[in-house]
Amino acid sequence: MNIRTCSLSALVLQLGLLCACSTPPARLEPLDLAQTTGADRLAIRQDVEPLGPRLGLDEAIARALKYNLDRRARQFEEALALRQFEEAGHDRLPKLVAAAGYTSRDKDRVANSTDSVTGAPSLANPSISQDRSHTLSSLTLSWSLLDYGLASYNARQAGDRLLAATERRRKATHLLVQDVRAAYWRAASAQKLRQDVRDALKLADDAMSDSRAAEQEKLRSPLDTLRYQRQLTENMRLLEYIEQDLATARFELAALINAPVDREVELVADEMPSARDPLAVPGEDMEDQALSQNADLREQLYQRRVAAIEARKVLVRAFPNLTFSYGRLHDTDSYLLNSGWSEAGVNISTNLFNLLALPAQKRSAEAAVALADQRRLAAHVAVVTQVHVARAQLAGARRQFERADSLWQLDDRILSQTLKREEARAGSKLDRVAAQTTAIISRLRRYQALAQWHAAVGRLQATIGVDALPDSSDDLSLDAVRVQVRQRLLDN
Repeated sequence: MNIRTCSLSALVLQLGLLCACSTPPARLEPLDLAQTTGADRLAIRQDVEPLGPRLGLDEAIARALKYNLDRRARQFEEALALRQFEEAGHDRLPKLVAAAGYTSRDKDRVANSTDSVTGAPSLANPSISQDRSHTLSSLTLSWSLLDYGLASYNARQAGDRLLAATERRRKATHLLVQDVRAAYWRAASAQKLRQDVRDALKLADDAMSDSRAAEQEKLRSPLDTLRYQRQLTENMRLLEYIEQDLATARFELAALINAPVDREVELVADEMPSARDPLAVPGEDMEDQALSQNADLREQLYQRRVAAIEARKVLVRAFPNLTFSYGRLHDTDSYLLNSGWSEAGVNISTNLFNLLALPAQKRSAEAAVALADQRRLAAHVAVVTQVHVARAQLAGARRQFERADSLWQLDDRILSQTLKREEARAGSKLDRVAAQTTAIISRLRRYQALAQWHAAVGRLQATIGVDALPDSSDDLSLDAVRVQVRQRLLDN
């Protein structure tokens, strides 16, 4: 009965422990979500300077560099790599271990002895040589030569990974600047064309109403009326497409610069490309600069160094481990004549199975180095290609802008002549709507060509490794960042 009772008690205890260890998943409550959302909104706008009534391209880029949340995440990744580099440096220090233990037993440690000469059991009574309960404390300093060597290599790898993270941040910054330039010009064109599009749509609506009224009164032939209405509808469709396409531009820009989406500011910028021609620099000089400053290529160089160090670590692990130790110990056992003592030792050890795995590990490390070399060579070719592609795109973008600017000026003059004819009652509303639509589309294409020119400049600058900010720029004010952006990106 006692055995059954004990078994049942043990079963109940096990079930209780299992229930205590099982934790049900906790769903997010509405209150938790509301608190998190409120805290996130405050964190998003923390330390962000308010927008003024006007926003230039230089300030837009500066705000993105300083307040963009994705770039902040890249900065935190770089900060994490820095902390890991600092942490790796501590692994080379000796180990200083403080330990304390308590031992207790329910019976004395009683032992018999045997005569070392005859091998016969001793006739003396069994002896007790240890207290039932005692504590042992120690402070031991040890240093491993193998661990020190591996820690040194790990620290070098952590440093290279930190530098690779810096290059990834540079690349993300280059892409961010390109996105801001494109979004800024889309938003600027939307702002400048919005009223013209609305006026043209209203005029088209009025013309459509007049045409339908004339159709009811049968003032024109049905075929001419239908053609007239179809042309109006086609122009209205184009205008509405333009309005819809440009409606989201300011929200995209606001997200990039971390600004309130409901705040609209006047976008001001030079509507002509820079007079300074970036293509005045020879292509060979740009190649040399790109091969020394391009973020992708520099990252591959650091990754190759990491792979090379990993290959050396494979060889180091095959060496025996030599360990030096020194410690001070204290035991409360009353049977000890010396309760405190010092210990020093030298230990050498090796895992013989590591020697069997060494050839395979070495081949794997060499393959990783070869892969890193191949990636570096591919990046080298890609960077050289990108330089010439970016130069060709920039030259083409400038020609396209000049052509789009000439076309817009012609369409604007045609619109002026159409308005004069309408005033002289020699033209129709359809002619005016068509001319306005064509002028708006030409002006939109002009802005698009200008945006493409800015994007081409940004791609070329990113390819040759032109940075918008110096390395030590985290503490710069918004005005200081704006000045750096104008000097490094927009005035070049």
